[in-house]
Amino acid sequence: MYCGSCLRDNVLAKSLMDAGHDVLLIPTYTPTRTDEQNVSRGHLFLGGINIYLQQHSNFFRNTPKFMDRLLDFKPLLKLVTRLGISVDPADLGKLTVAMLEGMNGPLRKEIRRLARFLSEEVSPEIVTLPNSLLIALAPAIKEELDVPVVCTLQGEELFLDGLIEPFHDRAIQIIREQAKYIDAFIAVSHFGAQHMAEILDIPMNRIHVVPLGIRFDGFAAPDKYGKDPFTIGYLARIAPEKGLHLLCDAYRSFRSRSGVSESRLWAAGYHPPEHKSYFEDIQKKMTEWGHLDQFRYHGELNRQEKLHYLSRLSVFSVPTSFDDPKGLFLLEAMAAGIPVVQPRRGAFTEVIETTGGGILVEPDNPDALAQGLLDILQNPDKRNELSEKAFHGVREHYSVSQMTEKAVAVFQAIIDGKNA
Repeated sequence: MYCGSCLRDNVLAKSLMDAGHDVLLIPTYTPTRTDEQNVSRGHLFLGGINIYLQQHSNFFRNTPKFMDRLLDFKPLLKLVTRLGISVDPADLGKLTVAMLEGMNGPLRKEIRRLARFLSEEVSPEIVTLPNSLLIALAPAIKEELDVPVVCTLQGEELFLDGLIEPFHDRAIQIIREQAKYIDAFIAVSHFGAQHMAEILDIPMNRIHVVPLGIRFDGFAAPDKYGKDPFTIGYLARIAPEKGLHLLCDAYRSFRSRSGVSESRLWAAGYHPPEHKSYFEDIQKKMTEWGHLDQFRYHGELNRQEKLHYLSRLSVFSVPTSFDDPKGLFLLEAMAAGIPVVQPRRGAFTEVIETTGGGILVEPDNPDALAQGLLDILQNPDKRNELSEKAFHGVREHYSVSQMTEKAVAVFQAIIDGKNA
């Protein structure tokens, strides 16, 4: 799928390259998939098939390099992922802990291979990990290279929360123990920094906030007079935690209000196979409520499809049932001048208050969400004002250049020894 963290890391790496920095973006587990130019290297490490087999069998922990490379063959990994592999954390507790155990666990061969590659073929000044679930790489990298290691915090707490016991508590414990090998943490929101500081018991002075940034190429200026018919849009993974069912409940309430003219509800985003019944239940309810003809699922969208999809929306909402520390989809919607209606939780609050491009409502409350949508519909002047603020606010505060500048400042301070 198009992963928000992969999109962020890829666009940051590309921007750093464009600024003249020497950057190597290494994919792990599977080849990365992005909706912009993919700048990751061709060969990946910690290949998903190898990791799975080595975690389950002693035999594969001692196989020769040529066999490991065969199992990391990109077409093979793509074939396996197309089969609909579940990434439900409830099923991956043992594998997660095995990865976090690092050089003391069953996956030491793969971790050592990556560390030696960095040492012998790259010799970087600094290494940054994409999330704390890969924190076990830090001690191995430091042993081989003796360079600073940074760890990004960008939403992995949702996965950690989904682990069942005893794996949940064990995973948190190991990450806390490994945190001493990290020279600095980078969070993508102020909320995310505070939240992860509490979960991982990290002092706030070790966490730097580098907000998300996006490219604005292809995003058209907003339509001052709105869209007809009034179209409510959702763009995120089709999963319970992202709240599509809450948006459908809100749409039912919205349609029952007086003064609601013709309208429709659109959804788009990756549909994981493990959530097939979840989506079927949504369709069933929309049928029972008499709104199925107004509901359309557009599937997973590439960049051009996404830009076209957003350009046809009147308002945007992804009412998550958890405290999302990112909200990349909000930045994309606002870049298209689409007002947003979001629950007051997670990073949504700071994004909307920073840009002024939307309305905040009570979390987990479909009626409150419906009222927010109705407010956008019935107040054209307010809709235009929010649209303008969204369009300009996201460009003022959440550009790729700003994200890159702040990331470089953190990296340089660490390299210069100014960060403890």
